[in-house]
Amino acid sequence: MSGHKLPLSFYRQPDVVRLSRQLVGKVLCTQTGDTPVTSGIITETEAYSGRNDKASHAHGGRRTQRTETMYRAGGIGYVYLCYGIHHLFNVVTNTENEADAVLIRAIEPLEGREMMMQRRGADRISPSLTAGPGRLSQALNITTALDGIDLTGNTIWIEDRDRSFADHEMVAAPRVGVDYAGEDARLPRRFYVRGNRWVSAK
Repeated sequence: MSGHKLPLSFYRQPDVVRLSRQLVGKVLCTQTGDTPVTSGIITETEAYSGRNDKASHAHGGRRTQRTETMYRAGGIGYVYLCYGIHHLFNVVTNTENEADAVLIRAIEPLEGREMMMQRRGADRISPSLTAGPGRLSQALNITTALDGIDLTGNTIWIEDRDRSFADHEMVAAPRVGVDYAGEDARLPRRFYVRGNRWVSAK
């Protein structure tokens, strides 16, 4: 089953929190090298605002080699290494120099499950395959080598397959692992599908 690729206009919306909520239910797809397409329904996201959010890598106008990708116009991927191990995939949003991004935290596998299992060294389909940002990146073969990639191309893209969740099916909660952000750590900017097993454990 295929849908239509999200256009640049979707990613360049000004409200990163609203966009983060809209991404739940969309389908994240990858095709790297000559491997088959791997994809999954996005079940969990987190919004980060570059201008007024202490949890953002770009808070206070911080510009480093790593964060420079966030300052580009929306519609590209921001992939960074966490703890030197996990490659975390984010969607850059808004217009140039706003540094907004959405972390994709979990997906429910669709196409290419065998390939995902192979990449993860798994022997069965379970939430441990793709429920968690590092896990889904490994399953979809997303690494920092793809930082800055165009999300309207044919390597990483997101499709709308007419799947959405009503407000009562969703949870808005504080983000994970951002205690350093003080009061901003308590903002309800993590969105996930209520009762869905394909959501990270925290």
